Amino acid sequence: MAEYKPQAVKDVPAGDFIAAYAAHLKSTDKLQIPDWVDIVKTATFKELPPQDKDWYYIRAASIMRQVYIRQGLGVGQLRMKYGGRNKRKGVHPEHFAKASGGLIRHIMKQFEGLGYLEKHTGPKGGRRIAPAGQKDMDLIAGRVQCSLPSFGL
Repeated sequence: MAEYKPQAVKDVPAGDFIAAYAAHLKSTDKLQIPDWVDIVKTATFKELPPQDKDWYYIRAASIMRQVYIRQGLGVGQLRMKYGGRNKRKGVHPEHFAKASGGLIRHIMKQFEGLGYLEKHTGPKGGRRIAPAGQKDMDLIAGRVQCSLPSFGL
């Protein structure tokens, strides 16, 4: 396996970056964890809240990665991205249901307060990564150890 030094978030596998950025957010205490975090569900179709005690940091890191990859994402588009199947309908067929918008909005407002996100001035609005947020995320991506398959070269 060939080792390489990633330069940006797009160079790192999604799971590795989200885990590293979530650990960074938790260790720096930049996000204020709300008191309702242990009882809130992430969507209406969920039966229980997440069982992982660090789920809030993981969701925040994932949201930041999504906005980094595609500038101009809004709460509505992220609700679709984090949505899932509503399968508690008895004999009725399951349908897609959106995720909780209040949780996504709360995370985005916290990152705006830190200066990591800002309003997008495009025609559809949404949010985009501020220079401070991009710098922070690229530094974390540069620390993630990645290896590429050599393919016999």
